[in-house]
Amino acid sequence: MQRRRLLSLLPASIAASALTGCGFALRGSSNFPFKSVFIQAAEASPLARQLQRTLEASNITVLRAPNNPELTEQVFELLQEQHERAVISQSATGGVRELQLRLRVRYRLRPTLSQTPGEIVELLQTRDLTYDETFAIAKEAEEQMLFTDMQTDLVGQIARRLGK
Repeated sequence: MQRRRLLSLLPASIAASALTGCGFALRGSSNFPFKSVFIQAAEASPLARQLQRTLEASNITVLRAPNNPELTEQVFELLQEQHERAVISQSATGGVRELQLRLRVRYRLRPTLSQTPGEIVELLQTRDLTYDETFAIAKEAEEQMLFTDMQTDLVGQIARRLGK
């Protein structure tokens, strides 16, 4: 019995030792060069809300309107959050066969009291989606899931860039 248990753990221990030997390490939490940030974005922006939760989980003080941005070290301005849908292929009868979903985000981070505007960063996520009119409701739900996934990816990218 004991021997079987040891044999069952053998592949996992080999994989773990191989991963540590190659230099693999889990990405830890970011070390941000600031302790507080003001997020300037539309109140209904789901990306801004998710970014706020991510930063707060890293012990960053996050303020939003109606608070005063001068109470923080940095101002994060969400300049654009654009959801796009484009047809990339059609059937012979002109029906949509494949869509491309895009989530485009433009933002700027600047010190609160600085007169310099800061560098504008644009990030883009894309996903392809096959489409079938007979499953329109299911494809709409899949589209929403893909946009949520892209938003999560972009928030992670933004957090990593802010942590540099």
